[in-house]
Amino acid sequence: MLDTGATAFMLVSAMLVFLMTPGVAFFYGGLARRKNVVNTMFMSFVIIGVVAIVWILAGWSLAYGGDGSNPFFGGFDQLGCMGAVTDMLAEAVDPGDSTYPAIVDIAFQAAFACITAAIVGGSLAGRMKFGAFVTFITIWILLIYAPLAHMVWGGDGSFIGDQIGALDFAGGDVVHISSGLTGLVLCLLLGKRRIFGAVNHRPHNVPFVVLGATLLWFGWFGFNGGSSLSLATDEAMTMTGLVCFNTNLAAAVATCVTMIFTWLRYGKPDVSMTLNGSLAGLVAITAGCDTVSPFGAFFIGFVAGLLVVLSVEFFDNIAKVDDPVGAVSVHFANGVWGTIAVGLFSTGANTEHAGLFYGGGLAQLGTQLLGLVTVDIYVVVVMFIIFKLIDKFIGLRVPAEVEIDGLDIHEHGLASAYAGFSISDANSAVMVPNENTDLGEDDVTKATDKQISAAVPVVREPSPVIHDGVYDTGMHKVSIIAKLSKFDQLKTALNDLGVTGMTVTQVMGCGIQKGTSEKYRGVPVDTTLLPKIKVEVIVSKISVDAVVEAAKKALYTGHIGDGKIFVYNVTRVVKIRTGEEDFAALQDVE
Repeated sequence: MLDTGATAFMLVSAMLVFLMTPGVAFFYGGLARRKNVVNTMFMSFVIIGVVAIVWILAGWSLAYGGDGSNPFFGGFDQLGCMGAVTDMLAEAVDPGDSTYPAIVDIAFQAAFACITAAIVGGSLAGRMKFGAFVTFITIWILLIYAPLAHMVWGGDGSFIGDQIGALDFAGGDVVHISSGLTGLVLCLLLGKRRIFGAVNHRPHNVPFVVLGATLLWFGWFGFNGGSSLSLATDEAMTMTGLVCFNTNLAAAVATCVTMIFTWLRYGKPDVSMTLNGSLAGLVAITAGCDTVSPFGAFFIGFVAGLLVVLSVEFFDNIAKVDDPVGAVSVHFANGVWGTIAVGLFSTGANTEHAGLFYGGGLAQLGTQLLGLVTVDIYVVVVMFIIFKLIDKFIGLRVPAEVEIDGLDIHEHGLASAYAGFSISDANSAVMVPNENTDLGEDDVTKATDKQISAAVPVVREPSPVIHDGVYDTGMHKVSIIAKLSKFDQLKTALNDLGVTGMTVTQVMGCGIQKGTSEKYRGVPVDTTLLPKIKVEVIVSKISVDAVVEAAKKALYTGHIGDGKIFVYNVTRVVKIRTGEEDFAALQDVE
């Protein structure tokens, strides 16, 4: 018989878990670069729609359908959730003496699938095609998440949860290790961002990160607490209370430990790392929150707070894995720790499987490790296959110019995520005719001097009487305005000439074309400022004409608007440290 209290409890828990996906969006969006914030947040948001549909159509059936005879996946008998739809009074299996509608259980588990998929998106921020991501997540839910949910939570006969006997109360294996390991594999297969290691980008919006972490912490009470599935009995209420208590304690301890550890290690408490520490504590306690004591939760959170910092440093500095948001360290590393911790700190309460420190010997620890290895192998193998197939038929990584310009403009047509600062790039916008005039040749080696000069015009300052009657000092400033995507080629060309000293700034502006033509929600938007790169060099020994020609060839694409070069006479140069002036001040030799 359906129970009001059980139904209300599961509905509220489902709502709390649902709230975690927008929490991930804010957390990852705040950590992302400004030019990718819309793309990063939208990936999390669209998951709610995509995964919910996939879960109803087939995910639920693959995870919890069938008769329990298959240890690896459910079955196909619940495609479209037909059992719950045709019989709206169908009851979910409940460990207590009360039940709730099966349709409520489907909604609760759908929220789990959504948050798991959202976690994956952080590791690939700024470099994966949006369409490829949606395709990938759709397949990933069906071939990785749903089978793992069955293998761990499928009840009698399930491969990991029953036959192996590994304990995972709320998703240490199913949610965090699977998503974190998927993120790690994606990082390795996609490759590093082109700026990785060269520029250390701080979070573009720390308040977003704080808001996201807060929403996730709050939602975790539904995530872990709701996994008890019942408040019907005294025992169920006590267990749920323990679950929520342990969840909060582990997160609190991890937060404080990370804050203090980074304070000692870096000289100041690191805000973004501390917020990752909070999540690390939540992740680590997830697998065993029902069976460890508050003392165990304290120790699990303590280790998680240290582990997340050391893990981020390892992947960033030693392994050179480009994980922009630290998702691998938070979810995979601490998911692994949490799974192992069950084999150490399980009291045997609610599970009858005590850990090493509570008289259970090595049995449960070995079982936890076997379950962990099984999950890892399954995820890596299936992930590799999915990646290769999608990469072959669709392509996963965005081109270099898209990555440099940002995915917001190229993937979603948004020049900026923030009103009042509307910028765009000539590489991605629809140009007015006088700006994007095709010169008829895009190969600089085949282009005529006239074509090159039209694409990259050169403006030279007249040579008036400057100082003491001298017309030309022999020192020239060359100021080059170019597309962001052309900087690496320009720098290489200048370095090949021997020009190593340069000043580089990112600027915005427009020529006589007055920017680009764009639309937002079908309405034309005036975007007058184009982001460009300005490279300034002072040359004396090296011919200024050689610098100009090298820049023109590096910047040429065959379209008017490739850039512009300005050449100025330099009247006087002073090296502050030595007092040397003019030509001597420009030499590198002391």
